[in-house]
Amino acid sequence: MCGIAGIFANSPERNIDSQILVNMAAIMHHRGPDNYGYCNPKQVGIGMSHARLSIIDLNEARGRQPFILHGGQIIFAHNGEFYDYQRLRGELTMQGVRFETKSDSEIVPHLYLQTGMDHTLRQLRGEFAFSLYDEQTDTLYLVRDRFGIKPLYWSQTANHIVFGSEIKAILAHPEVTPAFDSQGLFHQLIQVMVPGTTAFKGVHQVEPGHMLKITRRNSEFQVETIKYWDMHFPVPAERARHDDEYYITGVRDQLLQAVQLRLNADVPVGCYLSGGIDSCSILGLASAISQEPIRAFTISFDDEAYDEASIAAEMAHAVGAEQDVLKLNADLLYDNFARTIWHTERTIYNTLAVAKLMMSQHVTHHHYKVVLTGEGSDELFAGYPAFRKDMFLHGMEGLHAEQAAEWQHTLSESNKLFQGAMLPKDEYVSSAINRKVGFTPSCLQPWLGCSDLARQLLNDERRAELADYEPGEAIAARLDENYLKDRHPLDKAQYVWIKTMLEGQILTWGGDRVDMANSMEARPAFLDHHLAEFAATIPPELRIRGNNEKYVLKEAMKHLLPTTLYERQKFAFMAPPAHTDDKKWQKLKALFARYASPEQLKQAGLINADYLQYLMEKQENSETPAADKIQIDAILNHVLGVMLLHHHFIEQDLSQLAHDKAQQLGWVV
Repeated sequence: MCGIAGIFANSPERNIDSQILVNMAAIMHHRGPDNYGYCNPKQVGIGMSHARLSIIDLNEARGRQPFILHGGQIIFAHNGEFYDYQRLRGELTMQGVRFETKSDSEIVPHLYLQTGMDHTLRQLRGEFAFSLYDEQTDTLYLVRDRFGIKPLYWSQTANHIVFGSEIKAILAHPEVTPAFDSQGLFHQLIQVMVPGTTAFKGVHQVEPGHMLKITRRNSEFQVETIKYWDMHFPVPAERARHDDEYYITGVRDQLLQAVQLRLNADVPVGCYLSGGIDSCSILGLASAISQEPIRAFTISFDDEAYDEASIAAEMAHAVGAEQDVLKLNADLLYDNFARTIWHTERTIYNTLAVAKLMMSQHVTHHHYKVVLTGEGSDELFAGYPAFRKDMFLHGMEGLHAEQAAEWQHTLSESNKLFQGAMLPKDEYVSSAINRKVGFTPSCLQPWLGCSDLARQLLNDERRAELADYEPGEAIAARLDENYLKDRHPLDKAQYVWIKTMLEGQILTWGGDRVDMANSMEARPAFLDHHLAEFAATIPPELRIRGNNEKYVLKEAMKHLLPTTLYERQKFAFMAPPAHTDDKKWQKLKALFARYASPEQLKQAGLINADYLQYLMEKQENSETPAADKIQIDAILNHVLGVMLLHHHFIEQDLSQLAHDKAQQLGWVV
């Protein structure tokens, strides 16, 4: 895992400034502290830089990127991992290709030269974001992996396309002026993002499963967005029905292979371990494959209602893993809130993001660079309570009313802690999403349901600008109807989550950004696309059997899991909200006093100070319902996050900050 950055000029005669390229890598030093490299050949108008975290091929000189290959025709920089790359290297070697390194990254430019980009992308397995420039066609490709595990941003200025693994690298370019986009700001306050967007004006994401093909013609850019993969749930006519054992065995075999591939590294590999079956399954399989005990890293919270450490300990003991427990309290969570926003580059609704940043720091302090994680399981096997809710409401034709009511009650009772966050406290209907999907998925309702609160929180100017803006309509416009039409309601709910919450939350502030903040690579084995494509074929009634979510996965992993875990219902993994503990609440208020005082709010011109004060008082009122407090807690975290984004990225001169960082590191050219 690394950080990449680059600049593509609208004319070959515009040479790219070496120090700016290096500065862009330097501001992402946390992503790649082991080495750096850059290239910007004269009279080509392209430059790339790379901050390296060494995991495969630890030889620093040999593995340095960007790669310049085929007589300078190809320039390539990569962030991520390609699995099964040894097989591809072998096939290319048989065709006469000579490799200059042992790096997995080098397979891409050679595959591209041999077979073209379309065929290359079909061959790649893993998590990745890369840039490839082909001088022969004067084309730059910016490519992101199928689920968006690795980030990739870009922006267009008067004369350049600027891109990077993080937004801060783009804002480090002197031609990019940092400013909030009003719609992006609105979505920061309601948690759910519009795919491909950010909080910042003119800064975009390459969407998961997409590539940008940018061709230079007559001093202008032709930017083409091409989808190369999407999550394909079969329509009823395509769905072959097998017996349960076929799907159970298939999941077991595919997951075993995914874990085995992700244990490949030239450094030690550990596992994250919570009390859910996802991380427990990964640890169980990794322990069965490995000849040495696996170190399992567990987060423990100081609130028993949210803590899963004791259940995780049962799993660690069962497989002989070395469990390492990090105990977190309010001081650690809120003292590191501001630092977390610097890395997430978007707001967070819960301090789980801070907890995961603290855990990645803990992991690197114990000299681990790589961990396997359980992210993606709930998306593939319908583990979230919102999926069960949608299945009960829309996907079980003929279900007896009494049985449906009983299951709904069980769902609500087992997820009381998350009503207002993981589950809606009130039904919210978006007519635009209803037209595209057929219903408004429950996963979006808690956040779209915050729209009125968010509007009142915006200052008058921003609110007026968004008077006719409907967030559900903006999200619906980015959903591909070809992957929704005629699908089962559960398929639709999972597809919408994958396009919104998985990429914008789980893999961003719950994944890459807080992992790489401490130079640690997370490998989510469940998001292996071979496993995902198989999981999509599992009939909805086997993903959720009655009131039992993730039925097929549980049966596939039954032999690995202690009885407690096998029988346990899904419990969402969250940090305790601030309102649950006065010490946490006082810590949160102190952060508001530091970064969101009335004077700071007025100067920033983003947030309505009076309405913010009203919400703070409502949160302190003992008569406010619990579900309302959970929703307000999320909103307050978002407001604080907005002000921290303003502090980090608007008030500061990031081009100067990046230059100072390069000077500090000795990266001077």
